[in-house]
Amino acid sequence: MSAAVAKKQRVAAEERVFLFSSESVNEGHPDKVADQVSDAVLDACLTADPYSKVACETATKDNMVMVFGEITTKANLDYDAIVRNEVKKIGFDSFVDDLGSVDSKGLSCDSCEVLVRINKQSPDIAGGVHVGKSDLDVGAGDQGIMFGYASDETENCMPLTHLMATRLGKVLTEVRKDGSLWWLRPDGKTQVTIEYLQHSDGSVTPKMIHTVVISTQHAEPLKAKRTEEQNGKDFRGAYKGPEQVAPSMADMNEAIHEHVVLATLKSITLKNGKPATSIYDRKTCNLHINPSGKFIIGGPQGDAGLTGRKIIIDTYGGWGAHGGGAFSGKDPTKVDRSAAYACRWMAKSVVKAGLCKRACVQLSYAIGVAKPLSLFVETYGTENGDLSAKAITDIVKMNFDARPGALARDLDLRQPKYNVTAAYCHFGREPYTKDGIRYFAWEDAIDLSKYATMSAADVDKAVAANKAKILAKWVD
Repeated sequence: MSAAVAKKQRVAAEERVFLFSSESVNEGHPDKVADQVSDAVLDACLTADPYSKVACETATKDNMVMVFGEITTKANLDYDAIVRNEVKKIGFDSFVDDLGSVDSKGLSCDSCEVLVRINKQSPDIAGGVHVGKSDLDVGAGDQGIMFGYASDETENCMPLTHLMATRLGKVLTEVRKDGSLWWLRPDGKTQVTIEYLQHSDGSVTPKMIHTVVISTQHAEPLKAKRTEEQNGKDFRGAYKGPEQVAPSMADMNEAIHEHVVLATLKSITLKNGKPATSIYDRKTCNLHINPSGKFIIGGPQGDAGLTGRKIIIDTYGGWGAHGGGAFSGKDPTKVDRSAAYACRWMAKSVVKAGLCKRACVQLSYAIGVAKPLSLFVETYGTENGDLSAKAITDIVKMNFDARPGALARDLDLRQPKYNVTAAYCHFGREPYTKDGIRYFAWEDAIDLSKYATMSAADVDKAVAANKAKILAKWVD
């Protein structure tokens, strides 16, 4: 069978045009408040004890934040201070027990009730997972399936719908915090629909931004005063300039379009090197900014929040697949988190190297067992040249080690760096190092470009030559 015929037979679908939507939420959304508190607790544990075992959940409603779970650590934690600092950093500094109040932001860093229900890790789990084992032999903290996804449609290999929805929320927060749009409040949601063209080779290209939805919490239009809204109780410090009054809803919406929508689109680069503004036309885009009208009451007063309730927002916005496990509040022995990071690392690496144009990677584990039980790579028929999905799977096996201890080593997962991941997606972020800590290390793709010119037969030979090394890391 010729390579051309084989390529034709592995096409995922016919060429077509379709709409796809993804959503995101701001750091002030109650579920994201919970995620950030859980990861603030995790970071505090890892700062004092890098081998802490942490499974920290958070719940919040009205003026209450509760942390609960299982933690074994040498750290001496002040949960009350951790919670209040996180709430203040997000920007929640007022609560009035009245749903008709225009002054209540939905949670107060000063007066909120902080509840703590923390136990130590089960000795049954500890004995099976890590006690008496070397770092590389540490077993997975639980069973489960994890996925990672990458697509060549954007510069950072994230699907554009989700990248845009996430960035919109982040920019909403940035213009609130820098004072540009001081009348914004912490809570908010975004949603983006894009018209895609799926090519005959299985890859996708965004053609047009079809719909943008932004619902953002705000101060009272035409009445709220900046000196009162920004009174120094939160992280921003007290406003000391000439008094300003919040604009009308119409002017708010126009400012959001200019400072958030357009600014976000300019910051995103498509695979053709052009900014996302190149596929945006306000005249044809369905633009919905605060479509329900005013949004003054928000945060935990408007909705309860729980850790791990935004797992699709934390990943790929509905693209690829999801194993169901949440991330925040979990140390790296919890493969729900560390292996999901590994799957993204693998998927992004093969796409960045040009081995394929889209990739979805799955890993699975058993509690107490170090080696993954399975590895699956879906390439949607987008493989380069004579490469096959099997060949790309073998390339992953040769270049990655997905044992929990190896992931903790290779991605520096015992460092206290998780709170920054808890809002605005764990993926598609720029990797960087600060004060010796590597942030978003899984976004730093491994260079696999040498395989792009190989045939499937060449990969088979490389696998045979490295079989012993592969079997040390992976099941046969």
